[in-house]
Amino acid sequence: MFLRNAWYVAAAADEIGPATPLGRTVCEQRLVFFRGADGRVTALEDWCPHRGAPLSLGRVVDGELVCGYHGLHMGCEGRATAMPGQRVRGFPPVRRLPVAERGGFVWVWPGDAAAADEALLPVLPWDGDAGWAYGGGRMHVACDYRLMIDNLMDLTHETYVHAGSIGQAEIDETPCRTRLEGDEAVTERLMHGVQAPPFWQAAMRAHGLPPDAPVDRWQVCRFAPPSHVMIEVGVALAGQGGRDAPLAQRASGVVVDFLTPETATTMWYFWGLARQFRPDDDALTAQIRQDQQRIFQEDVAMLERQQANLLHWPQRELLRLNIDAGGVHARRVIERRAEAERGSPGAPATIPVMAVQAA
Repeated sequence: MFLRNAWYVAAAADEIGPATPLGRTVCEQRLVFFRGADGRVTALEDWCPHRGAPLSLGRVVDGELVCGYHGLHMGCEGRATAMPGQRVRGFPPVRRLPVAERGGFVWVWPGDAAAADEALLPVLPWDGDAGWAYGGGRMHVACDYRLMIDNLMDLTHETYVHAGSIGQAEIDETPCRTRLEGDEAVTERLMHGVQAPPFWQAAMRAHGLPPDAPVDRWQVCRFAPPSHVMIEVGVALAGQGGRDAPLAQRASGVVVDFLTPETATTMWYFWGLARQFRPDDDALTAQIRQDQQRIFQEDVAMLERQQANLLHWPQRELLRLNIDAGGVHARRVIERRAEAERGSPGAPATIPVMAVQAA
């Protein structure tokens, strides 16, 4: 189950060059992305109206998509414009989908085009702000995207899955609080006077803070439909105000998680970290990206095996504990919004802005 009247990240902007199209499946729709003569991205169904070949196997020439099978030219409006020795302008058009390019990502709206509104794109406080640095990547994951939402909204797994990097016993020992804010689900955990785990010790050292000093640590997970999870994370020297501590006394950031369903059991995961300390340090950005990728690969290994188990034992029910509340709320939001879509498929979606605390 996934929403269609919503914006999803289809690709990183640099995945789509001037000459080579990109094929990608979003919400079970096979799409091709390419840049027109003006450099803007177009998204079409990945279907050549001549023989049904994937247009993504072609190339881009003078801003038009040329099919790699028989050379049919497709314009940005989804209409055939030419083909060697043939008349093709009367071919039926291929569906064009709304796209937007923002924050280093290409976004696509797989639902009713009339409902697409760029004002509904999430606001990213770090986009274009020199006080922030961002580094990230992407992964293809063989699991239902909702399993990843569950994972991100319940960070107690860090103690076990990520024991050598961001996990620590205090995560288990500190209760979390979960609440709904409209269609957003928020799970919050605040730890006081603890030792920072290895990942955050390295961040403190890079920021000029003593890595062995007691810290206040926070994790604020915020889900917003259709499938975005932002996690405010950080450590501050104990007693300096935690999340509200001066930037000089804390190492903090936002874990960025854009989850794009591909099929019922596969997804694209666009991840990263936006941080507010040492934003000009490119080497630090590269190191954090490498460390974060290793952490997320541990998640992927677990989730893909979990998905395999769920497919092997489809009759078994999953149990729910209080730590699952964030994921449960998120799923209910998705179900409620999906039901609304089925009742009124042309109705505009109201996607809340993800509020991220910034200094």
